[in-house]
Amino acid sequence: MIPDHMFDEGINNSLLRKDMKHLHINRVVYGKTQRDYEREQRNLLSSQDGDTCEIHDQFYRDHKLLLVLFRALAVMPITRSRPGTITFSWRSRATAYAIFFYIVTTVIVLVVGYERIMILGSTKKFDDYIYSILFVAFLVPHFWIPFVGWGVAHQVAIYKTNWGKFQVRYYRITGENLQFPNLKTTIVIISAGCLLLAVGFLLSLCALLDGFLLRHTSAYYHIITMINMNCALWYINCRGIKIASLSLSKCFHRDVNVECSASLISSYRYLWLNLSELLQSLGNAYARTYSTYCLFMFFNITIAVYGALSEIVDHGFKFSFKEMGLFVDAAYCSTLLFIFADCSHKATLQVAAGVQDTLLSIDVLSVDRPTQKEIDHFIQAIEMNPAVVSLKGYAHVNRELLTSAISMIAIYLIVLLQFKISLPKDIPTST
Repeated sequence: MIPDHMFDEGINNSLLRKDMKHLHINRVVYGKTQRDYEREQRNLLSSQDGDTCEIHDQFYRDHKLLLVLFRALAVMPITRSRPGTITFSWRSRATAYAIFFYIVTTVIVLVVGYERIMILGSTKKFDDYIYSILFVAFLVPHFWIPFVGWGVAHQVAIYKTNWGKFQVRYYRITGENLQFPNLKTTIVIISAGCLLLAVGFLLSLCALLDGFLLRHTSAYYHIITMINMNCALWYINCRGIKIASLSLSKCFHRDVNVECSASLISSYRYLWLNLSELLQSLGNAYARTYSTYCLFMFFNITIAVYGALSEIVDHGFKFSFKEMGLFVDAAYCSTLLFIFADCSHKATLQVAAGVQDTLLSIDVLSVDRPTQKEIDHFIQAIEMNPAVVSLKGYAHVNRELLTSAISMIAIYLIVLLQFKISLPKDIPTST
């Protein structure tokens, strides 16, 4: 994120150039308008001041419930330790609770996992073996919580804190507080939906799939809920970026129509760069979490689709419980993967679109030379900082990720089905 002193220096230099221009041309004392006075008052605010960030950090207040649920699930033990700042500490109460909760759930997972592995070891048929792997695979996310949750908590805390700093800077430039309409209500609905979806998904698998006992579901509830909540968290973060982009472009268009000056263009350029870095830091902060998330989805979709196709090849399409259960699993994982990629794609499209349209609509012949230069700098900044969500270079999160996933899953399905066809259907018994 752009350091506070560099952000202030860029804005102040722009304002200084504007003041000197008026002094040089008009040879009179620069008369301040009400708009200029309000801008000077806002420029006294600092995004490093925790109390100021606390006042303007509407995004934290709106999605606080999600952070509480992640702490309750022992996935992300970050806390609001002081005004305007989110931190992570290994000695905090939230981390102590997370470790305790993780130990308790690990015992349950190990007990159920042992039974599932025993069933897996006693399976002789190839299809049944692949089918049994599915139940073991859903237990794996529990064991990477310390790596993909606690291990990235410090970077996530910095990312969340930077949201507060950005909103202070947004207020300084635009004169408005950044608002997120209906986001709080949406989060309440999504959070309740994640919990109900986890229960419904597991009960449906218990009813449809043979060998998935009801008591075994006790080891899966917190895992499936965590998977749902990870998807919800990514959606909310992307929606926040999208709303901020739309609001910034709307304010930029409004202010350019009132006063198209070099100082205004420069101020919005720095603010847009701040938003662009916030988008990029989203992928960097959660790189471990969502890299493993994607791998988990790819694996489960492949196994579930193969199991369903195998049943159809052997017995025809009879709408059996096993077929339906496997299709439910594949549809569930595919839906979460689609939401993950699609919301990122929509967010990245909005980051530069509105601002770029406004810049291109300015009649450069009607503005002075410094303003023309600032317009060129802004367009160059957009071109040199493309809106891309990258998981630290491992993958770009957009709709192309879906097409890559489909092609990869198709290849593995062909290999598995060819292997199945090559196996003898009946194993001869010795007499």
